[in-house]
Amino acid sequence: MFRPTGFADLHDKRVGIYGYGVEGRATARRLRGTGAELLIVDDDPGDAGVLAAADGGLEALATCDVVIKSPGIPRRRADVVGLEERGVSVTSALDLWLHEVDAQRVIAITGTKGKSTTTSLVAFFLRALGEEAHELGNFGRPPYDPDLDTSSGWLVLEVSSFQSVDVTRAPGLVLVTSLGSDHLDWHGTLAQYHEDKLTITRAAGKHVTLIADDPALDRARTQMGGRVVVATRDDTGLSHELGLLGAHNESNVGLALAACAMATDLTVVDVRAAVRRRAHEFTPLRGRLTLVASREVRGGHVRYVDDGLATSPLPTLAALEVFVHEPVALIAGGFDRGVDYDALARSLGERGTATTVVVIGPAGERLGALCAGMPRVLHARDMRSAVRLADQAVADGGVVLFSPAAPSFDAYRDWAERSDDFTQMVQSTIAERAADVENGS
Repeated sequence: MFRPTGFADLHDKRVGIYGYGVEGRATARRLRGTGAELLIVDDDPGDAGVLAAADGGLEALATCDVVIKSPGIPRRRADVVGLEERGVSVTSALDLWLHEVDAQRVIAITGTKGKSTTTSLVAFFLRALGEEAHELGNFGRPPYDPDLDTSSGWLVLEVSSFQSVDVTRAPGLVLVTSLGSDHLDWHGTLAQYHEDKLTITRAAGKHVTLIADDPALDRARTQMGGRVVVATRDDTGLSHELGLLGAHNESNVGLALAACAMATDLTVVDVRAAVRRRAHEFTPLRGRLTLVASREVRGGHVRYVDDGLATSPLPTLAALEVFVHEPVALIAGGFDRGVDYDALARSLGERGTATTVVVIGPAGERLGALCAGMPRVLHARDMRSAVRLADQAVADGGVVLFSPAAPSFDAYRDWAERSDDFTQMVQSTIAERAADVENGS
């Protein structure tokens, strides 16, 4: 079977692109002018010239030499496996790109939680050192997009488990932030998710696998490749100076410091000093424990925190730890992809402070059922009612925490649209509260 090791190998080949979202469109642009004969297929096509998978598209893909699969299509789905059984080589654009780029310029970040924050930290720390750095992958744009100039500088790449599973060529430095439960609808089982998530660490090529100091990662070291190095948590207060909340961000900062020290042959002390001088310039990611509003109440205040990028239980557990000593009304739920909510439900039940759980969507209903023994589990039909219920629950002071522990697929285009809706409903609720006060009610 023909196995390409770069885009250059596709000259004069019949190439199928399966999935025509952001990655698929960038792949098509990358291949135009290479001499490859392109065939584009999508499960739900909306563009002229794109075949529907269920309407002859799969049969057409079977006539290709190579099929470049978009990350959202599961690697073990029957139609993908069927293509390989018929002699078609299935790969990804990311893997082709990694075979062509200088791997020692690539710093890849993966993990169940913390990968977006750590990607932004690594890029910022490098710039604080006077280095050029590009944020790519899930965090930014596909690195193989021909409209991007990545000919110089560090290539800081966020990699999801969907992407990791197809990687056969390792970046020079691979960071793993955490390992929990996520995307079980895509991977099938927790064990398979862990196996797929860590595939990039086992890919060919000389590389370092830099992991956070975390028990789950320590237990998984036998599944990792490369030279495995543990990064210690940074407890110097730098995460606070960067505007980051929570102990988990001390781990993310420690990982980013160690990565930049390795990349530049500096000490962690030197990197930290350079970052500290410019810490005030760093902007924390939207949707990662972002304070979107607050209002004064008698004897205290209510804070509204958007943690909308928390699409699995692990980051939600970390968010709850940040507010362990305050009353919290947690808004959680969304699309149900079958992850295990037992640990989250147990943690919510054990909290010593006043805690209300407001659930929304199919995943929220399942979480709510696990929390049925708690005194305050409320069911919301939409974001407006969820914010109002949460606001009422902490009327005397506390935190309204939107940390869904589930993706947004059921009701929103993406996490950003969902976070926007949360923010808008918060503003609306605060305005209603102010009007009530003005009217004396």
